[in-house]
Amino acid sequence: MIVCKFGGTSVADAGAIDRAAGIVKAKLDRDPVVVVSALSGVTNELLEVARRAAAGDLLLAVTNVETLRARHLAEAQALIGDSAEYDDMVAEISVGFDELAHLAEAFSTLGFVTPRSLDAVAAIGEVLSSQMVAAAFRHRGVPAEWVDARTVMITDDHFTRAAPNVNAIAAASREHIRPLVAQGKVPVLGGFIGSTTGNVTTTLGRGGSDYSAALFGAALEAEAIEIWTDVDGMLTADPRVVPMARLIDRIRFDEAAELASFGAKVLHPSTIAPAVQRGIPVFIFNSRRPEGTGTMIAFDAPRHPVRAIAGKRNTTLVKLRTTRMLLAHGFLRSVFEVFERHRTSVDVVATSEVSISVTLDDPARLDDIVADLSVYGDVSVERSRGIVAIVGAGLADGTATLAGALASLGAISVHMASLSATGINFTLVIDDAQVIPAMQRLHAGFFEANA
Repeated sequence: MIVCKFGGTSVADAGAIDRAAGIVKAKLDRDPVVVVSALSGVTNELLEVARRAAAGDLLLAVTNVETLRARHLAEAQALIGDSAEYDDMVAEISVGFDELAHLAEAFSTLGFVTPRSLDAVAAIGEVLSSQMVAAAFRHRGVPAEWVDARTVMITDDHFTRAAPNVNAIAAASREHIRPLVAQGKVPVLGGFIGSTTGNVTTTLGRGGSDYSAALFGAALEAEAIEIWTDVDGMLTADPRVVPMARLIDRIRFDEAAELASFGAKVLHPSTIAPAVQRGIPVFIFNSRRPEGTGTMIAFDAPRHPVRAIAGKRNTTLVKLRTTRMLLAHGFLRSVFEVFERHRTSVDVVATSEVSISVTLDDPARLDDIVADLSVYGDVSVERSRGIVAIVGAGLADGTATLAGALASLGAISVHMASLSATGINFTLVIDDAQVIPAMQRLHAGFFEANA
C-alpha cells in the first residue's frame, strides 16, 4: 500500500485532476490511498470570506462565496459533466456553499469569528475537493471511494492547530480505509481536516495536508508516501532565490526535516515525523512531470557535508541578559516556560553565562512574552532579522565547512550563530534584507564553485 498526496496546485482545476487520475491509475497495483488538498487558493479565499463577514462587509463576503461556488461548479462540469454523478456533485457543492453563506451571515451579526468556526469554514475546501476528485477518478476508470477524513483523522480540540491522536487514527484507519483497499478500491480523503472525538471539525494548521498523508501512511504501515506537488523534488535551495539550485535525488530524514523547518516550502515541517517513526520513505514528485525521478527521503541516503541551503525571512530576535543565570538551577526552564505559556515556538537558541538569545517566527504574543521575560532581566527585541541555514549530515565532521560558510558571507553581518546539537544544521541570524544575497553566496560557495 502507498499513500499519494496531491497538493492544491496538483488538483487546481480539471486539467490537474485529470493528470492526478492518470498518475493514480498507473499505480493501482500498489494499492494507493489518495489524500488531496483543497483546490489551489481556495483555503485562503474561504478564510477571507469569514474575515470579511466578521468585519461587517457581508456583501463582499457573499460575493466571494458565489465566486467560489461558480469555480467548483465549473470544474465539476469539466470533470464529470456527462456522467450520472454530476447532479450529485452539484448538490454537494450547493450544500457546502449554502452552509458557508449562512456562516458568513452569522459572523456578520456577531462581529467576530471563533477558532472553531474558522475550522468549519476552512474544511469546506478539502471536503468538496476530495468528493470531486473521487468522482472524477471513477469517471476515468479508477475505482475510487470517498472517505470523509474527519471520521479517520481524530484530534484534540485545539482548533486551527489540532494535535492528532495517533492511536485513534490507527484504529479508524483499520475501520474505514483498510477494508476499502482490500476490496480493490482507492480511498480518497481530504488532507488538513479532522475532528474531535465529539465529531467537531478541526484542522491541523496551514500546510497540514502533508501531515495528514504522513499520519495516514504511518497508521496504515504504508510502503511509501508520495507527495505530488508543482516542483521536481527537494532542491539545494529555493530556485526563486537561487536559479542554479539543483535537484536532490536522495536526502536523509533528518536533513529534510531541518530544511522543512527552515523555509523549504516543498514539505510541511511536521510531515517527516510520522514517516521517521515508522521508517517509511517519502517521495516528492512533480504532478506536471510524472516521469521525473523526484526526491527520495530515507534513512540510508548518502552523507554530505552540505545538502542544501535554506532561508527564512521576517524573523524576530529576542535577547535576555541577566546575571541570575549564573549557577542557577532551573533558570532556563523558567524562561522557556514563558514561551510555552504563550504558545509561541522558538526556532534558534544561543546561550552564554549571562544571556539567552532566541528567534521567533510568530511575534503575535511578543508584547506579553517581553513583559513576562522582563521579570528575569533586561530584554531587547530586534525585528527585521532573517535566518539562513546550512544543512548537511556531515556538516560538523570538521571545521572546514563551517569556516567556508562564514567565508562565503563576506561582509554580511551575523547577529547570532548556532550549530544544532546533532551537528546537522548551522544557523546564522542576519539582517532580513541580506537573506537572499546570503543564500546566493552560500550556494555558490558550496555547489557552484566546481560546477
